[in-house]
Amino acid sequence: MYQSLSHRRFKVLEEMSPRERDAVLASAHALERAAETGNTQPLLRGKNLALLCEAQDSTDAAMFHRAATELGANVAHIRASLAGLGTPQEVRHTARMLGRLYDAVECQGLSRELVEQLERDAGVPVYDSLARTASATTQRAELPACDAGAADSRRFLLQALLVASIN
Repeated sequence: MYQSLSHRRFKVLEEMSPRERDAVLASAHALERAAETGNTQPLLRGKNLALLCEAQDSTDAAMFHRAATELGANVAHIRASLAGLGTPQEVRHTARMLGRLYDAVECQGLSRELVEQLERDAGVPVYDSLARTASATTQRAELPACDAGAADSRRFLLQALLVASIN
């Protein structure tokens, strides 16, 4: 029901093969059905995720936190300004430490270059504003129209992407 992506580097839905994309969309549908029937499973239980951003109360940060914790993950908010992301050596050191402590890292509000360097050195999936990407993707994807609206479709897609890339 929930298929893992076969690669370490995380890809957004638009970069996936048709087979991977179909699997993620099917997972989003399955997560929606499970939520509707009250049978949501803790698919990310025991997983520790880092949310690397300045504002914990932003819409995207809140969406990421909710999506992950609903599936049983622990989410730690790390303010990007406190993460020691300065010189290339500091970035490498920080990325390796994040990779040892967390199963995945969501970066919000960081430059693409910094996210790519974290991705190279962390050894775990590193997302570049996955919550925002899920929002844009939801508008284009063939997701069900949820009774509660686009926010729920976005959450289910985000959850499907997390499950596929972490498990």
